[in-house]
Amino acid sequence: MDARSLLIYPDPRLRQRAGAVVDFDEALRADANDLTDVLVAVAALGLALPHIGRLRRLVVLRMEPGEPTSIYVNPEILWASPEHAPQTEGSVSMPGIADTVDRPVQVQVRYQDLDGVFHEEEANDFRAACLLHEIDQLDGIFWIDRLSRLRRDRALKRFAKARRATA
Repeated sequence: MDARSLLIYPDPRLRQRAGAVVDFDEALRADANDLTDVLVAVAALGLALPHIGRLRRLVVLRMEPGEPTSIYVNPEILWASPEHAPQTEGSVSMPGIADTVDRPVQVQVRYQDLDGVFHEEEANDFRAACLLHEIDQLDGIFWIDRLSRLRRDRALKRFAKARRATA
């Protein structure tokens, strides 16, 4: 798969809640491979399967180019710290637009691997923000929903202007 597989905002599938993965089979492995291919093609840090139009709970992260991807099936937040910090966020589904989102600085996540085995992970700072961002996407929450109304409206106007300029 390549970058053309990526959904672009405001595609309504980006606002739909992804269903739980129940079959840990070759189709799931194919989804993980496709999502990883797109992640690499667009040089993203993380992607959720809904970004390519498939509504199942699968996330891939790669915090640095060249490092292996981390795969999270059915991820859920078990705990989030009360302390928050601003992180710059954007989405490959809304290219060229970014803003600051306050996120917990630490989270504990429970997820399954491609074989269905459960794991838990503690993540801090930017990695925590990335996990929260992608899990939001699985829940149909697009990153701009975490902005104030004013900042969201400004981001949408910048995106519309950028799309008109490239049309």
